[in-house]
Amino acid sequence: MLSPNDKKLEKLDPFYQPSVSKQKTSAEIISEARNALRTVRTQRPFTPREDQRKLFGPTSSRTSENRPPSSFSLHASSFESPDSRPISGTRLSPLELKPKAPASPTTEEDPCLSFPKPPVDPAKIRRISSARARMFRAAAQGALLPDRALPPAEPQKTVKSKETVMMGDSMVKINGIYLAEPNAIGHFQSHPLQLTYGGSFGEIKEQELFKGTTSLPSHLRSGGDPGKRPAGPVPCPSSWDPSELEARAVSKADLQEKDTEIEADEVFWKTRIVPILHELEKEENIETLCDACTELHHALEEGNLLGNKFKRRSILLKTLYKLVDVGSDSLNLKLAKIILALKVSRKNLLNVCKLVFKISRSEKNDSLFQNDSILESLLEVLRSEDLQTNVEAFLYCMGAIKFISGNPGFLNEMISKGAVEILMTLIKHINENTKKCGACLPNSGHLLVQITATVRNLVDSPLARRNLLSISALPELCTVMEQYVADKDVCTNVARIFSKLTSYHDCCVALASYSRCYALFLKLINKYQKKQDLVIRIVFILGNLTAKNNQAREQFSKEKGSIQTLLSLFRIFYQRDLNSKAWVGAGDEPPGLQRQPSEVEDVLIKLTRVLANIAIHPGVGPALAAHPHVVGLLVTTLEYKSIDDCEELVINATATINNLSYYQVKNSIIQDKKLCIAKLLLKVLMSNNMDGILEAVRVFGNLSHYDDICDFIVQKNVHKFMIALLDAKHQDVCFSACGVLLNLTVDKDKCTIIKEGGGIKKLLDCLQDFGPTDWQLACLVCKTLWNYSENITNASSCFGHEDTNKLLALLSSFLDEEQALGGSFDQDLRNYHKLHWETEFKPVAQQLLNRIQSHHTFLEPLPIPSF
Repeated sequence: MLSPNDKKLEKLDPFYQPSVSKQKTSAEIISEARNALRTVRTQRPFTPREDQRKLFGPTSSRTSENRPPSSFSLHASSFESPDSRPISGTRLSPLELKPKAPASPTTEEDPCLSFPKPPVDPAKIRRISSARARMFRAAAQGALLPDRALPPAEPQKTVKSKETVMMGDSMVKINGIYLAEPNAIGHFQSHPLQLTYGGSFGEIKEQELFKGTTSLPSHLRSGGDPGKRPAGPVPCPSSWDPSELEARAVSKADLQEKDTEIEADEVFWKTRIVPILHELEKEENIETLCDACTELHHALEEGNLLGNKFKRRSILLKTLYKLVDVGSDSLNLKLAKIILALKVSRKNLLNVCKLVFKISRSEKNDSLFQNDSILESLLEVLRSEDLQTNVEAFLYCMGAIKFISGNPGFLNEMISKGAVEILMTLIKHINENTKKCGACLPNSGHLLVQITATVRNLVDSPLARRNLLSISALPELCTVMEQYVADKDVCTNVARIFSKLTSYHDCCVALASYSRCYALFLKLINKYQKKQDLVIRIVFILGNLTAKNNQAREQFSKEKGSIQTLLSLFRIFYQRDLNSKAWVGAGDEPPGLQRQPSEVEDVLIKLTRVLANIAIHPGVGPALAAHPHVVGLLVTTLEYKSIDDCEELVINATATINNLSYYQVKNSIIQDKKLCIAKLLLKVLMSNNMDGILEAVRVFGNLSHYDDICDFIVQKNVHKFMIALLDAKHQDVCFSACGVLLNLTVDKDKCTIIKEGGGIKKLLDCLQDFGPTDWQLACLVCKTLWNYSENITNASSCFGHEDTNKLLALLSSFLDEEQALGGSFDQDLRNYHKLHWETEFKPVAQQLLNRIQSHHTFLEPLPIPSF
């Protein structure tokens, strides 16, 4: 006799039909996703390694006429000597050829001026410096004037020169040195003496200086005839500003220090640099020359003679340029490092970058770059030189860096030296200039090809990816695509960067959040529809963006013409695939070797993946299911392609149909073509490809909601195949097969088919094998057995005596929480299992246990199941 509760259970609907009004739990959502909707994975498009190192590879859209050459001759004569001249940071105005005599003295002009003295012999400078030093010491002691009379100055012929001794506001000249008196009376105060030096001093003898004198001789205090001693005082201001004199004293000290430095540089040049240059000029052994260059670089660095301010830089550079003709790569690399450190510019900068580029073209020279550490010098060119005036030099500099970055051994060094930041700064600079000018700058596209190819190599490093994210580089790369949309090479390189980056979750999220990227990618697809190498990467990127991000699915689908663009591309490559004679049919490959997809097939694979991913969105999926062209192309793919022809394409097309078949909506084309689809899936079921079989079973799980599909399954004995799959020992395969059997048992007339081929025993084996680790599968088995046993009158006759006892034992054990969840799980996994056990398995298993117990006579103890 059934209890009232058992009678209520008897009237329950089949378990697969959820209550519409009931809100879904998180476990139910996960379960539904497992049953039906899922994303599709695919491999990243393969970029073959170029056999030769060139600025532009064999797939470049640039012709040989409109691109810079990768091969050229370079000799010592290619370098220009004028660039060797030290470069001043200040542009000076032209000098007058002849000095002009001053006008008659006025109150505004100093009467004590004369023409500047011509430069003296450089050999006298050291004597002058020592004399000036003694004069400074005398000034500090108040001894300023000579013991004997000196010739008076000639005010009417003088111009103000920097060869002056300043004291107050009036000046007198002593052998090219002006001494100034502080007031009309002629008495000097004990203030420091200031010398300002702007040219060459005449020779000053020590005995010409006064010691201990505090006043000027009368002939220095009077003016008048230049040939006679002046009779009266020179009219000069009487004020004396101590702070001004102190500042002038500091300036004079600086000059004296500079003179000392000049003398030291001369000594260093003669003792350290000149011997090395002599060795470079006479030596013929390459190894010795290389050692000498290394020694020269160290010496220049030690003497602080690097840069473009060195006085004898021209001599040094001429010597280095001559050595280029020796023709040794190892020597030229060392020469280039020194030349770059000497900060050459214009044509010489271009030539030295070409020199490095030429060396870098040979892969065997990578060890030279590693040993010489010239990478830092190349990056410094990009960091410090002006881009607009050196675009071609940057081009060859970047070309060399690109080749080096292709060697994984250089990645860490490049990234540690700031290569990522330097390159992105260059890209940003180019973007800003392009935006400002309203057009692409000349040759900037050529340069961007090298930069983006280098970034593509760098992003293989996790550190480089983190750096790109930290400086928000992805929007900047999108801007490059927007501004250079007509440059296929640039767009292809950026697409390669994104195809690598979006294979990682954090980078994928960063790009997906940049809303402008979707319209940009659609624009590129429309522009380059027939350019396989570019569109395949764009479609791959879209597949990555839409794989796990529901917002990305929605944003892409809302872009104008998004679905039409995908369908148009699909038709182009579908037709190209049909017409292609290149792909090899099944049976032409060696046994056990799977044929790789053709380039055309690879585009179709990536396209179906995007469709499968966006179909997961509840607002997009139903619309796609009702789109005749979308479903039509998928069905056509299954018609003309077998899984042996192109495994991944057939599996992706089946997975996309699976996602669309999940939506039971009006006007569904999937529903209209369900019988056609079921027939096509039989080919997949009969294959030896387990991934393909799994996808086909999932589609049958969705389609078996319809009565005509259930009839088709029985007529074609597909149900026997599903029962056989329960032995697959593969959880997902068992789960999907059990789902089809569950739907079949909804029809009371088809319940008995579950017993064919040992179906009950196989279901119990699945429950025993997978129950403790997969409560969703255990729940599905219990639902199937519940539907099967709906008209039960005797458990033993329904299940068989042995199977009934096994089922009762399993249910009793699994309903015990301590036994069911007592495994060695960590807390998170235990919580996950407990959620599914409580919300899915326990309610169904308890009802099934009650039903069987009420229809079963216990003649012997239940066996204890072993797990």
